[in-house]
Amino acid sequence: MTGSIDLETLCQEKGLRITEQRRVIARVISDSTDHPDVETLYERASKLDSGISIATVYRTVRLFEEAGILDRHDFGDGRSRYEAAPEAHHDHLIDVESGRVIEFVDPELEALQRVIAERLGYRLVDHRMELYGVAIDRDKG
Repeated sequence: MTGSIDLETLCQEKGLRITEQRRVIARVISDSTDHPDVETLYERASKLDSGISIATVYRTVRLFEEAGILDRHDFGDGRSRYEAAPEAHHDHLIDVESGRVIEFVDPELEALQRVIAERLGYRLVDHRMELYGVAIDRDKG
Protein backbone atom coordinates (compact mmCIF):
# COMPACT_ATOMS: atom_id res chain seq x y z
CA MET A 1 0.00 0.00 0.00
CA THR A 2 2.72 2.47 0.93
CA GLY A 3 5.04 3.40 -1.91
CA SER A 4 2.46 3.39 -4.69
CA ILE A 5 1.52 7.08 -4.65
CA ASP A 6 3.34 9.65 -6.78
CA LEU A 7 3.79 12.59 -4.39
CA GLU A 8 5.34 14.74 -7.08
CA THR A 9 2.13 14.55 -9.12
CA LEU A 10 0.04 15.25 -6.02
CA CYS A 11 2.17 18.35 -5.32
CA GLN A 12 1.50 19.63 -8.81
CA GLU A 13 -2.23 18.93 -8.43
CA LYS A 14 -2.25 20.90 -5.15
CA GLY A 15 -0.41 23.78 -6.79
CA LEU A 16 2.74 23.44 -4.68
CA ARG A 17 5.93 24.83 -6.17
CA ILE A 18 8.28 21.93 -6.76
CA THR A 19 11.92 22.78 -6.17
CA GLU A 20 14.53 20.17 -7.05
CA GLN A 21 15.02 19.36 -3.35
CA ARG A 22 11.26 18.95 -2.80
CA ARG A 23 11.20 16.71 -5.88
CA VAL A 24 13.91 14.50 -4.35
CA ILE A 25 12.11 14.32 -1.00
CA ALA A 26 8.78 13.56 -2.73
CA ARG A 27 10.46 10.78 -4.72
CA VAL A 28 12.03 9.29 -1.56
CA ILE A 29 8.65 9.26 0.19
CA SER A 30 6.88 7.82 -2.87
CA ASP A 31 9.50 5.07 -3.15
CA SER A 32 9.35 4.16 0.56
CA THR A 33 7.83 0.81 1.40
CA ASP A 34 8.00 1.55 5.12
CA HIS A 35 6.86 4.47 7.29
CA PRO A 36 10.08 6.51 7.68
CA ASP A 37 10.70 9.26 10.20
CA VAL A 38 12.29 12.58 9.20
CA GLU A 39 15.82 11.38 10.01
CA THR A 40 15.39 8.35 7.76
CA LEU A 41 13.94 10.51 4.99
CA TYR A 42 16.94 12.84 5.36
CA GLU A 43 19.40 9.92 5.11
CA ARG A 44 17.72 8.64 1.95
CA ALA A 45 17.31 12.07 0.33
CA SER A 46 20.89 13.17 1.08
CA LYS A 47 22.18 10.10 -0.79
CA LEU A 48 20.43 11.48 -3.87
CA ASP A 49 21.26 15.15 -3.24
CA SER A 50 24.03 15.92 -0.76
CA GLY A 51 22.88 19.56 -0.61
CA ILE A 52 19.64 18.71 1.19
CA SER A 53 19.67 19.73 4.86
CA ILE A 54 17.61 18.11 7.60
CA ALA A 55 15.87 21.50 8.05
CA THR A 56 14.74 21.32 4.41
CA VAL A 57 13.35 17.82 5.01
CA TYR A 58 11.47 19.01 8.12
CA ARG A 59 10.01 22.01 6.25
CA THR A 60 9.05 19.91 3.24
CA VAL A 61 7.41 17.21 5.34
CA ARG A 62 5.41 19.87 7.20
CA LEU A 63 4.40 21.49 3.88
CA PHE A 64 3.32 18.13 2.41
CA GLU A 65 1.39 17.27 5.56
CA GLU A 66 -0.42 20.65 5.58
CA ALA A 67 -1.31 20.14 1.90
CA GLY A 68 -2.91 16.80 2.78
CA ILE A 69 -0.59 14.69 0.65
CA LEU A 70 1.35 13.17 3.54
CA ASP A 71 0.02 11.44 6.66
CA ARG A 72 1.85 11.57 9.97
CA HIS A 73 1.64 8.65 12.38
CA ASP A 74 2.76 8.15 15.95
CA PHE A 75 3.21 4.42 16.44
CA GLY A 76 4.24 4.78 20.09
CA ASP A 77 7.99 4.79 19.49
CA GLY A 78 8.41 8.52 20.10
CA ARG A 79 9.01 9.34 16.43
CA SER A 80 6.62 10.84 13.92
CA ARG A 81 6.51 8.52 10.94
CA TYR A 82 5.20 9.37 7.49
CA GLU A 83 3.52 7.89 4.45
CA ALA A 84 1.97 9.34 1.34
CA ALA A 85 -1.71 9.98 2.00
CA PRO A 86 -3.27 6.73 0.81
CA GLU A 87 -5.73 6.61 -2.06
CA ALA A 88 -7.60 3.85 -0.24
CA HIS A 89 -8.08 3.50 3.51
CA HIS A 90 -5.96 1.01 5.43
CA ASP A 91 -5.11 0.27 9.05
CA HIS A 92 -1.82 -0.56 10.75
CA LEU A 93 -0.50 -3.37 12.93
CA ILE A 94 2.71 -2.40 14.72
CA ASP A 95 5.12 -5.06 15.99
CA VAL A 96 6.16 -3.49 19.30
CA GLU A 97 9.40 -5.46 19.44
CA SER A 98 10.75 -4.86 15.95
CA GLY A 99 8.91 -1.65 15.06
CA ARG A 100 7.71 -3.23 11.80
CA VAL A 101 4.47 -1.71 10.51
CA ILE A 102 2.05 -3.95 8.62
CA GLU A 103 -0.73 -2.34 6.58
CA PHE A 104 -4.01 -4.21 6.26
CA VAL A 105 -7.63 -3.85 5.17
CA ASP A 106 -10.40 -5.95 6.69
CA PRO A 107 -13.91 -5.44 5.26
CA GLU A 108 -15.54 -7.10 8.30
CA LEU A 109 -13.73 -4.73 10.64
CA GLU A 110 -14.71 -1.72 8.52
CA ALA A 111 -18.37 -2.80 8.63
CA LEU A 112 -18.23 -3.39 12.39
CA GLN A 113 -16.80 0.10 12.97
CA ARG A 114 -19.72 1.62 11.04
CA VAL A 115 -22.20 -0.48 13.04
CA ILE A 116 -20.64 0.62 16.34
CA ALA A 117 -20.76 4.29 15.33
CA GLU A 118 -24.42 3.96 14.29
CA ARG A 119 -25.26 2.14 17.53
CA LEU A 120 -23.80 5.13 19.38
CA GLY A 121 -25.82 7.53 17.23
CA TYR A 122 -23.18 8.57 14.70
CA ARG A 123 -22.40 8.21 11.02
CA LEU A 124 -18.74 7.30 10.69
CA VAL A 125 -16.89 9.78 8.45
CA ASP A 126 -13.31 8.72 9.10
CA HIS A 127 -11.19 6.67 11.45
CA ARG A 128 -7.66 5.55 12.09
CA MET A 129 -6.83 2.20 13.64
CA GLU A 130 -3.49 1.10 14.97
CA LEU A 131 -3.07 -2.31 16.55
CA TYR A 132 0.03 -3.08 18.64
CA GLY A 133 1.27 -6.62 19.11
CA VAL A 134 4.08 -9.14 19.34
CA ALA A 135 4.52 -12.04 16.96
CA ILE A 136 2.80 -15.15 18.31
CA ASP A 137 5.87 -17.35 17.82
CA ARG A 138 7.87 -14.91 20.04
CA ASP A 139 5.09 -14.91 22.64
CA LYS A 140 5.69 -18.53 23.71
CA GLY A 141 9.19 -17.98 25.14
